[in-house]
Amino acid sequence: MDDQKMNPKVDAFIARAKNWGEEYEKLRSIILDFDLTEELKWGVPCYAHEGSNVVLMHGFKEYCALLFIKGALLKDAKGVLIQQTENVQAARQIRFTSAPEIVKMKAVLKSYIQEAIEVEKSGTKVDFKKTTEFTIPEEFQNKLAEMLDLKTAFNALTPGRQRGYLLHFSSAKQSKTRLSRIEKCIPLILSGKGLDD
Repeated sequence: MDDQKMNPKVDAFIARAKNWGEEYEKLRSIILDFDLTEELKWGVPCYAHEGSNVVLMHGFKEYCALLFIKGALLKDAKGVLIQQTENVQAARQIRFTSAPEIVKMKAVLKSYIQEAIEVEKSGTKVDFKKTTEFTIPEEFQNKLAEMLDLKTAFNALTPGRQRGYLLHFSSAKQSKTRLSRIEKCIPLILSGKGLDD
């Protein structure tokens, strides 16, 4: 591991980690064997090639993971990539529950990281679903029909913000929950903001 590549913010992230500290250290040592820039983005260690994000490390209650930003474009020769949810279009994870598991997979991880760098260098883009391909919940369709200013404001949002709202609304299983989410988001939409703005 090249000490010159190590970012002090990532040192602090690992030092603060209540879980997965040893696993993060193992993953970091593998990643830093490559010519990647180490940064802290979205609150987690992220590794970029010439300014483009390639892979990041993150942890959850049950596992920690390497997340490949364009994982959907990797060949996945070993069948280890996982799509977090059906709505995640580009990213894919490799999950771990222990440091020995990471050590055992070192060669596989190195080949996947190398492939991810090559994908980034090639400039290949992920084909994202268009906003028009997302389901608009009936409850939101009704609100758009009732409130023309809401429809105008929603249509003026960026496609990413539109998708964010549609995913948020449609992920609720019950109609009353979808309606509640929609009601809470109307002021944001009317003010031209996205769900996370």
